[in-house]
Amino acid sequence: MSGIGEPAAVEAELAWRVEQWIAADPDPKTREELANLLAAGASDRLRELFATPLTFGTAGIRGQLGPGPARVNRVVVQKIVAGLAGWLCGLGRETAAAGVVIGHDARHGSAAFFDDAVRVISENGIKVLAIEGTCPTPFVPFSVSRLGAAAGIMITASHNPPSDNGLKVYLADGAQVIPPYDAEISAAIAGGGRWQPCQLGTIKRLPLAEVADAYRAAILSTTSAKEETDLELVYTPLHGVGGLVMPDLFGEAGFRNVHVVAEQAEPDPDFPTTPFPNPEEAQTFDLAIRDATKIRADLIVANDPDADRLAVAVPGDGGAGWRRLTGDEIGVLLADWLIERRPEGRSLVAASVVSSSMLSVMARETGVDYVETLTGFKWIARAGGPKPLLFGYEEAYGYAVNPVVADKDGLSAGLEFCRLVATLKAAGSSVVERLDELALRYGVFLTEQVSFRIGGRAGSAELMSRLREALPADFAGVEVTEAIDLLGGSRDLPPADVLVFVLGERGTVKLRPSGTEPKLKAYIEVRALARVRTELQAARAEAARMAERLKRAVQSISEDLLDVPGR
Repeated sequence: MSGIGEPAAVEAELAWRVEQWIAADPDPKTREELANLLAAGASDRLRELFATPLTFGTAGIRGQLGPGPARVNRVVVQKIVAGLAGWLCGLGRETAAAGVVIGHDARHGSAAFFDDAVRVISENGIKVLAIEGTCPTPFVPFSVSRLGAAAGIMITASHNPPSDNGLKVYLADGAQVIPPYDAEISAAIAGGGRWQPCQLGTIKRLPLAEVADAYRAAILSTTSAKEETDLELVYTPLHGVGGLVMPDLFGEAGFRNVHVVAEQAEPDPDFPTTPFPNPEEAQTFDLAIRDATKIRADLIVANDPDADRLAVAVPGDGGAGWRRLTGDEIGVLLADWLIERRPEGRSLVAASVVSSSMLSVMARETGVDYVETLTGFKWIARAGGPKPLLFGYEEAYGYAVNPVVADKDGLSAGLEFCRLVATLKAAGSSVVERLDELALRYGVFLTEQVSFRIGGRAGSAELMSRLREALPADFAGVEVTEAIDLLGGSRDLPPADVLVFVLGERGTVKLRPSGTEPKLKAYIEVRALARVRTELQAARAEAARMAERLKRAVQSISEDLLDVPGR
């Protein structure tokens, strides 16, 4: 029995696991943290760190930094990379010779994880193509395709908070991992075996400047000729790595009047001005709007910290204030722009199942092919199989506008959007006016995403199960004309935990559980028609009111099924 004032001893089995981890951990900081917790008898905290190990998913891993198997750290990264290396070695010597492209962003721990990944891949006899210095995520899939590599690893946590990090894995086609390869890699990771190569794999260093030059040349070669423009734009990389590339890309494309938000220009892993550096968060635009208002800019362009997403804001109707466009609004604007200018041989557009159905209507009426996919660019990038993709997007600010990157790319998408705005300005028009024209041509498609935190005794997975047992007949009095369950695969889509409720011609409600939190995500779309411009305001107002009713109905149905008291 411990004496008065002495810390309680950690149970033997847990203490043994912690000591084993400490012995294998190359990071003195996380070793010390675990040793201190062990000495203090902090059983609850240690159980949290060792309870549920992070697992490899279709996009790799992402999570909070810290010691133990439930956090992102050097031991976890090394184990995952070793498993990936073993899987690649099992594919044969040609795969090992093709190599793995590895890059990293500027987050806490990224440089150390990068060094570990380079070493582990090389020690398994596989060639390494290491991008020197911090780089945007699109550089890795671009380099995989350009160099004919077998795979790619990007150390990043994208737009997560400062406390997080992780890694993404790409296959030989430059797109993110899909089944069944994700399960095969997971099995190799769980096996823990190490490939024993005859010799170390070579390490080829790729200077960042050379990769950036090749990327810019590839992007610019597939777009229209450079034209000087008087477009005034404000750009923010949100303390991420986009600022290392985007200003030069703008300049080479003819955009000279680019004002970068000074406080957010340089990579900073603490994200001091935006603790949630997700462009979906309104506060990420505060400083950019300040600068844009001062110079009376035409456009605000924002990338998330690893520069694979794009968000924009434009002057409001009549120049009043600033309007942040939704991911769907950006998507249909880019689709319209690219469809009108499509090169021969590229006539396929794609969107995720939870994005606006407006793109399918546009495709039908303009004579291009349309494919609907599950959420995630691992599906969108491969939507056409061997057929080249003209444009693909998902409502969460992800866009693929150029075939040289088989993933979402906020850099090339940002450039295309600037071209779009510059062309509209030269014609005496604006983004707001173009959205009106598209609404008159194709209809009003109002989309909203809302998340409901699931309380009570059951989580989001349980809620989805109960919804399937008692499918709603209506939402807010609007009849459900068709209920589509994607759990077993449907509509030419692989299985996914998604329910789609069709409300006749009036819209849809799509529900899926969050993969990381006890939340239900609802994607609401309301459709309306306006014959002339003077009817648009009323049509949009009515659509907004209906969307609000549908949101309340989804929450009410969820609470009733889970017997959660109303809030």
